[in-house]
Amino acid sequence: MKFTGSVLAAAALTNTVSAHYFFDKLIVDGVETRAGQYVRANTRKESYMPTKWKNTFDNLTPDDNDFRCNLGAFTNAGKTQTMEIKAGAKLGMKLGVGATMQHPGPQMVYMSKAPTTAQAYEGDGEWFKIYEAGICDDKKDILKDAWCSWDKSSIDFTVPKDLPDGEYLVRAEHIGLHGAHDGQAEFYYECAQVKVTGGGSGTPGPTVKFPGAYKKTDPEVNFSIWGGMRPYSKIPGPAVWTGGSSGSNGN
Repeated sequence: MKFTGSVLAAAALTNTVSAHYFFDKLIVDGVETRAGQYVRANTRKESYMPTKWKNTFDNLTPDDNDFRCNLGAFTNAGKTQTMEIKAGAKLGMKLGVGATMQHPGPQMVYMSKAPTTAQAYEGDGEWFKIYEAGICDDKKDILKDAWCSWDKSSIDFTVPKDLPDGEYLVRAEHIGLHGAHDGQAEFYYECAQVKVTGGGSGTPGPTVKFPGAYKKTDPEVNFSIWGGMRPYSKIPGPAVWTGGSSGSNGN
């Protein structure tokens, strides 16, 4: 029996719908902290459900304010501690309950400086990207292990040494593209609260705002993985800031 690409895609989407996850632990220089200690918990009925534009869960889309740190996360900000870190520290955001990223797609990390404290900050200011990764090996399967994120339990990254001191939100995100061909890219993300010390005088940018960083018509969130390997040339969002003066607004 022969199956069309659309039938196979639909079957795969059904099979992977249960492979959902959420971030709940901050890793600092290799040391894993407690679940929810520094990462704001969301208030979804099922905390592991993704955000989508189509066939939404909890009526949340990437066009809503809660796309900053996930549904209801700001209501838990005051219960969440703020971790003091050094500029240049190696951080990670780890998935809860022993999960790994079993969806094909890119990963990225953003930061946004709080006007006062991270606990008091909704994330309505400017965000800049400090890390991204897409396809790591184009000789592997684009449906799974070609992606840098595949089967990983955390997103690991380095805070730029040039980052100015202050309190920040750190937003880790993974985008599942298995349903993107049908307008159903899945966004998994949470925010940690940190205080940066020993930093520099860099100017982070380009910057974006959440919501607004992504549009549902963007090619990179409508990318089909169902036709075999092909380049995923642009990861959603602005360019990565690695330090120094940067520039312009990316909205």
